[in-house]
Amino acid sequence: MTSAAVLMAESLYDRYMQAAAAHRAHGETCTRCSPDARCDTGLRLHESFTRLQDAYLRWQKQQRT
Repeated sequence: MTSAAVLMAESLYDRYMQAAAAHRAHGETCTRCSPDARCDTGLRLHESFTRLQDAYLRWQKQQRT
């Protein structure tokens, strides 16, 4: 694995973790969000989190093969 690949992975992981933290923090304070329904901001944060999570998990899987 090249150092560029490691740096990219760290950056992707960091963005994934930041998105998870933002999603969690919003869910703790928003009275309109629930697991089944989200406000516009909650929806945007959830979509960002899931998109980054999927990308990170795909990257991890590629590294194992």
